[in-house]
Amino acid sequence: MAENSIQVMVVEDEQEIRELMALHLLRQGYRVTECASAEEALTELSSKNFNLFVLDWMLPGLHGVDILDRIKAKNQNSSVLMVTAKTEPQDIVMGLERGADDYLTKPFNPSVLIARAKALLRRANPKPEEVIKDDSEIAIHGLKMNFKTYEVTYNNEPLHLTPSEFKLLGTLVQNHGVVLTREKLIENIQGEGISVVGRTIDTHVFGLRKKLGEWGDRIETIRGVGYRVKMENS
Repeated sequence: MAENSIQVMVVEDEQEIRELMALHLLRQGYRVTECASAEEALTELSSKNFNLFVLDWMLPGLHGVDILDRIKAKNQNSSVLMVTAKTEPQDIVMGLERGADDYLTKPFNPSVLIARAKALLRRANPKPEEVIKDDSEIAIHGLKMNFKTYEVTYNNEPLHLTPSEFKLLGTLVQNHGVVLTREKLIENIQGEGISVVGRTIDTHVFGLRKKLGEWGDRIETIRGVGYRVKMENS
């Protein structure tokens, strides 16, 4: 399963903590749904399936542990990471016995949160999304890039990109579905006579979108973070 097809629900009533979790998960390329209460989470459960739940225990109204059975009933192959300030051993045991797959106590380090989330998702044995590529060429939804000849075509029509545009597009498609920060993009495309600083990434993306036409709509802006290439069929 490709990162961009992984659905994650974050259930946390404290807005700053919820948004922090969502931001770090989003940077992994996951699709994140935020809920401020258990009741809101149950509503979302009826509309889509999720691969991972990041669930607070102490919530207004129903508590996180109160909906574990309903989460598991609706999403039998999903994983639940409980993130809570309840740190007593008996609380951890109760959370795990009620159906949580892992338990992380607050305050937490975001890198530990992501490591736990990835470990739970690996247990589900996700399969990578099929993209036709080899060491020198990648083809994705009509776009072909040859990294030996530096040729780019869309629906067999050649595109003329600048060196910076080629390296930027190549980085995005090789990391399809993953959100790349501007800093990461700068790091990947600098060198070989190419100098990129600051917001010039945005200028290059703007130019790419114009040259790519309808394919350019696949380059998604993630506000406050960077860019990624969407992979869903158009």
